[in-house]
Amino acid sequence: MSWTDMTLIDFQASLASGAATPGGGTASAIALGQSAALVAMVAELTIGNDKWRQGWEISKSAKIIANEIMLKSNDLADDDSRAFDQVMAAFKLPKSSDTEVAARRNSIRQATLLAAEIPYKTATLAIELLKQLLPLAEHCNANTISDVGVATLLATAGCKGALFNVEINLNSLPLELGQDMRNNLILISEECRGVSKQIMHVVKSRL
Repeated sequence: MSWTDMTLIDFQASLASGAATPGGGTASAIALGQSAALVAMVAELTIGNDKWRQGWEISKSAKIIANEIMLKSNDLADDDSRAFDQVMAAFKLPKSSDTEVAARRNSIRQATLLAAEIPYKTATLAIELLKQLLPLAEHCNANTISDVGVATLLATAGCKGALFNVEINLNSLPLELGQDMRNNLILISEECRGVSKQIMHVVKSRL
């Protein structure tokens, strides 16, 4: 069963339990999905409203991307949990011979690399959504500007939370694995901070 098929209270109960999954990576993807839903709502309330005609085109673009990210974030929420379950399964593999030890080590590394790649995708999608939010904040229906602010906070949390999960997994791997992700972690974090700051400045000015 997908986490997103659960009621909100059931998902929160699963998150609050002592089970290893769902965890922070799944929660980050869910936060991104909620942000995308708010972006779609803001777009809907701008498109067709003559007073905010200047924001129609950016709203149409933002809505398309937000709807895509909603679907992708739901998948990433499930993928993140499955990836961590694979890591735990790899640690349980037998290690009674050199061959088994080597196979186990390789399985752990591959599963851990996947567990980094999933939240990395969440973080990059969050950046994509934030880039839509900046022009949307400037031209959307002013009555929804607080929703733009909330969407920004959720997307930022989704991005930064996902990056924590990327980093903790990469730190348990040899340096030669996940090089592209390692190189981009700081860049993504700085871009997230910079864009969200710009959006919040617009939000504050329009409240």
